[in-house]
Amino acid sequence: MVPLAILRKAKKKIKEAISRKKKPVVGKKTPARRTKKEIPPVAEKEIPVIQEIAMERMKYFTPQAAPSAPRIVEELPGTYGQDRLVLQVRDPRWIHSYWEVTHSTCEHFRHQLGDSFYSAKRILRVYDVSNVIFNGSNAHRFFDIEVGDQAINWYIDTNGPGRSWCVDFGLLLSDGRFITILRSNTVTTPLDGPSWITDEEWMIPEDMFARLYGLGFGFGKSSPVGKAWQERFKVLFSGALASPGMGSSPVKKKMRERKFWLVVNTELIVYGATEPDAKVTIQGKPLKLRPDGTFSLRFALPDGKQVIPVEATSADELETRTITPIVSRETKAHTNLREQAKHE
Repeated sequence: MVPLAILRKAKKKIKEAISRKKKPVVGKKTPARRTKKEIPPVAEKEIPVIQEIAMERMKYFTPQAAPSAPRIVEELPGTYGQDRLVLQVRDPRWIHSYWEVTHSTCEHFRHQLGDSFYSAKRILRVYDVSNVIFNGSNAHRFFDIEVGDQAINWYIDTNGPGRSWCVDFGLLLSDGRFITILRSNTVTTPLDGPSWITDEEWMIPEDMFARLYGLGFGFGKSSPVGKAWQERFKVLFSGALASPGMGSSPVKKKMRERKFWLVVNTELIVYGATEPDAKVTIQGKPLKLRPDGTFSLRFALPDGKQVIPVEATSADELETRTITPIVSRETKAHTNLREQAKHE
């Protein structure tokens, strides 16, 4: 048998030989072998996903605006160097005016009036110029408002809904003369209730009106004062003309229903005549003349004012004439119920 010591020596020598073989030779450097790094291929399905993520990010991208120079806020000038008076509407009753009188204009009137300039009152003269072409002297009425020397605007209570207004700014001298310095534009305040303008379907020739009136209320050829006519008017006008104080008493006492009633209404008839071959319009609507040149129309006449211009033009169109009736209506109602009737 081989001794154990010999086997150990042989094994040691074999290990030394193997380790000696693995050691590199001193002085010679073997270049390291470069291995190409493999890039894993991108799947085709991942490309659209990457693009969607990029687009999603761009959607919320806000480019930075270039810093702008600080803006200087300028206040509106107190004056504009122009002589003017402006009128504007606030509501059916109130209008507002503002004005500017230049230094040169003040000097002109100061030189012209002398000492009277200093004692004169600054006045706003308010003219009612409804349905007229104002020339300074044809207003329906006017009233004055005294303003201070430093005032440049004023609210004016006209108390006239549905009217046209024009204002003068001027000087009221001690002898009563009024010197106009500025004149405003013309404005019209709106109505504070239903319009009084009648539509053209209410303009009915008189003969046609008689037929329609009878058919509408079932008159026929009989007398219009019938039971059906009375009942219809009761329904149409019940409460329309009742006294506003009725039913307002805090004492709720059952009153006997009375059959007594009253209805009042008004109509307006416009009639006239001209040459049979003339052209006639009423409120801008053409009107057919009778063979003899006469005409007549019926209008509904509600509360308020009616302006009905009638214009006739000759056949050769060389002459035109206009007549404008202006009609106003105001209805007042009152109910007087005696004590004896209340307790019946």
